[in-house]
Amino acid sequence: MLHGSETWPVRKENVVAFQQAEMRMVRCMCGIKVKDRFPSKELRERLGIDEIALVLQQNRLQKEDDDWVKKCMECEVEGPRQRKTKEDLDRGCQKRLSST
Repeated sequence: MLHGSETWPVRKENVVAFQQAEMRMVRCMCGIKVKDRFPSKELRERLGIDEIALVLQQNRLQKEDDDWVKKCMECEVEGPRQRKTKEDLDRGCQKRLSST
């Protein structure tokens, strides 16, 4: 459910939707119905999982040190920028094909 969450711009309404979905899944795994009125914290402890908002926050914090987008933006390339023409691309493809 959180695949790639370190790159998402998370809003409050997203967190609420994740929390609701998480609790539906947790209740299903524990075999508990909403009307049984078990505290969410107790059910999470039973399964040994953290609250989804905390996991989202941890994912974002982990990724900030190794943010490849920021590294790419800070990278400087010297020289004039040249656009590739169709002929340049074709030549490059032909070289690769002939070397294999």
